[in-house]
Amino acid sequence: MQYSFASRAQTLMSSPLRSLSELAKRDSFISLAEELPAEELFPLSSLAEAAESVLNADRRSLQYGDTEGYEPLKEWLCRDWSRRKKLKVSPEQILLTTGTQQALDLFVRVYVEPGDSVLVENPTSPGLLQVLRLQGARIIPVEGDNSGILPDALESLILAHQPKLLMAAPNFTNPTGVYWSMERRQEVLRLCKQHHVLIVEDDSVGDLYFPQGAASSGQLPPLISLEENQGEHVLYVGSFSKTVAPALRTGWAAGNRRIIEMMAAVKQMADWQSSMLNQRLLHHLLESKHFNFDDHLLMLNREYSTRLKLMVELLKRSAWRDTYYDVPLGGMFLWVHLPAGLNGDALLKCSVQKGVSFLPGSMCSPEDEASECIRLNFTHPGRDELLLGMNLISEAIMEFTARN
Repeated sequence: MQYSFASRAQTLMSSPLRSLSELAKRDSFISLAEELPAEELFPLSSLAEAAESVLNADRRSLQYGDTEGYEPLKEWLCRDWSRRKKLKVSPEQILLTTGTQQALDLFVRVYVEPGDSVLVENPTSPGLLQVLRLQGARIIPVEGDNSGILPDALESLILAHQPKLLMAAPNFTNPTGVYWSMERRQEVLRLCKQHHVLIVEDDSVGDLYFPQGAASSGQLPPLISLEENQGEHVLYVGSFSKTVAPALRTGWAAGNRRIIEMMAAVKQMADWQSSMLNQRLLHHLLESKHFNFDDHLLMLNREYSTRLKLMVELLKRSAWRDTYYDVPLGGMFLWVHLPAGLNGDALLKCSVQKGVSFLPGSMCSPEDEASECIRLNFTHPGRDELLLGMNLISEAIMEFTARN
């Protein structure tokens, strides 16, 4: 039978991200491409205790639940997480989702019409680009620097295109790792409020923060906490996937109640609810006397900081001498500009043959730009894997250099 799929669906089947995920399943293959935390840092014993306690305590853990999510976990977010982020939101302003990706997908479904203009950072998350393309959005890249989106560029694009949205990640932008300055956060928020542009703020890696000698309490506040009527002009999206475990598939959106209600309505059609068992398990873990979330974050950030330093040291070797990069203060990625004349897509093909992958910059640009850049993940591979993987990419770079 000849199947006739929607034209927008073809963008999913042709996505190189699918191929990279398949490669990562091979034995002994090293992936520096994916957005993964380290398995060896998952709190296994605490999760096991939480699972046993939840299953033994209440059979309703295996029953259907509310579309909006498990109320005690939403209350924890309003209390503990909000205190950390300097927020004031109520449970009615929160929707629990199956990870950050679903939160973004649900929102775009209810808010973006085909042809609507949407502003994004340039470069930006490949997952976000997929969501917007599937909905038929007109994606407009906004240039930035090491302090975040450039206000002049933002205002010019707002005036020229009357966009409906700005989608951004001020805390360690994917893929560049840029950490917006306070001045830039305030200015971008002011411009978007002035021109009635809603901001979707992705803070899924915001807790992975490790500047030398700094405490997590010294982090800059998210955009949503800077507006007087919190949630009116910013929809905040967060996740436990990068800090506890991806398999729990628990993320959330926080913002205006009307937006949350609309997202919940379409969620009923998508999956009715995210896993009630996972949400109860996570809530038990966060409230447990045997698990301290802040201590867990400190442990993660110490280890990820060490892995980042190792990657930076490896980038000082001869094969990488003509590359340049900025060392991020957190997140999961290092964004590397390759030597002149070296294409990230071509380098990937050679590297894959050697048994290692990374994300080429072309996948992070709405207009297939940034082909001279690559994104390297430093959180998932162990230190030995990191060393071997970087050495294999070095070999590929030297082969290209020798040809030219």
